[in-house]
Amino acid sequence: MTIEAELRDEFDRWENAGNTILKVLPYPLLAVGVVITLLQPLGDEPVRLITVLGLSVTAGLWLLWFHTLHPEWHGHRPLMGFYYTGLAVQTASLVAIAPWYGFFAFAGYPQAFQYLHGRWRYAGAAATAMISAAAFLGGVPGISAENLWGAWLAVGAISVVLAGAVFYFTEMAGHRHDMQRQALVALHEANRKLETALAENAGLHAQLMVQAREAGVLDERQRMARELHDTLAQSLAGILTQLQAAEQTIDEPAKLRRHMTNAMNLTRESLAEARQTVHAVQPTVLAEARLPDAITDIAQRWSEVNGIAATLTTTGDARPMHPDVEVTLLRTAQEALANVAKHSRAQRVSLTLSYMADLVTLDVLDDGVGFDPDARRARGSRNGGFGLAGMRQRVQRLAGRLEIESEPGGGAVISATVPAIPAGGAD
Repeated sequence: MTIEAELRDEFDRWENAGNTILKVLPYPLLAVGVVITLLQPLGDEPVRLITVLGLSVTAGLWLLWFHTLHPEWHGHRPLMGFYYTGLAVQTASLVAIAPWYGFFAFAGYPQAFQYLHGRWRYAGAAATAMISAAAFLGGVPGISAENLWGAWLAVGAISVVLAGAVFYFTEMAGHRHDMQRQALVALHEANRKLETALAENAGLHAQLMVQAREAGVLDERQRMARELHDTLAQSLAGILTQLQAAEQTIDEPAKLRRHMTNAMNLTRESLAEARQTVHAVQPTVLAEARLPDAITDIAQRWSEVNGIAATLTTTGDARPMHPDVEVTLLRTAQEALANVAKHSRAQRVSLTLSYMADLVTLDVLDDGVGFDPDARRARGSRNGGFGLAGMRQRVQRLAGRLEIESEPGGGAVISATVPAIPAGGAD
């Protein structure tokens, strides 16, 4: 259960408990007044039993009808104002006869707060305070006997001030409670919308990955078709030509030997090209090592061949990624190093592989002569090979981005960023 749900449940428990107390409180207070009054010894002015019981029954029925049996009336302000006025009159009558009904008078405070609004709420509290003050001084007989009307007004005034202060702070607490509930409702709605958005984003991301993979498969097929046409098909055609020529020169050993040698050389070249093509489809280096180790191995062999220092730094939590992610970053590293060897005349190359929560980034920095990225992009693929355009296409197939920063004489930085799709994800 979330903290939000726990707070909401806590608010609901307190509110339900408070409503239950307010619903049943007047009845035990009325019963206490009746019992204590009837247990009092009769004095010079005995309690009028029939009047007390009649008023008590009337007050109880009044409460039962308006307060308990018809909760749908509680929102009707004029009707509940009439109800509270009748309750206050009956309570005042009971207190006037028997001051022990001051216990029952106390119920007027929560009743006023529940059913009255605005200034009428404070008027109800003032009326209840004056009735309670009369009960405190012994009711009307006690006040009249000792002429305590001034004291009654003083005690009543103090009670009115205290009741008004309590009502004010209770209203402020109620406002804060309402604001907290509204904030919880708004938070719940925001969380619901966020969960919906996250679910939609997850679905869109999965759909995007499927589309990206389908597009990548199509692009790879087209690339393979071009490579087969430009390499293996042409080599096989050359081999066939040499064999046909050899067939026509069987009687001429020197020419036959030359055509057969050419055919064997073309066969060797075709075999090497076929192996390179297979290697391009599924790099064996990734099958034998993790991506950081594979890039390190490529960088070391490249450095030995080209005489340029190349080092790899890995940051973050290096973990297995989806094969498409690892192949893309590996090919980007290979092509970036190939470009450095062909064009940059660099002395040092730094590669940084960064694993983040949602992204994986490969940065390739060299201290070479640099170039104008806009001019290189305008030339497109005329330089041959995979090239920068090819790197960008690979990265974009995975909904990633390729950024190039360079200027003539200032070296170059190539940064490839792709989603950190874990191994086994987006399949």
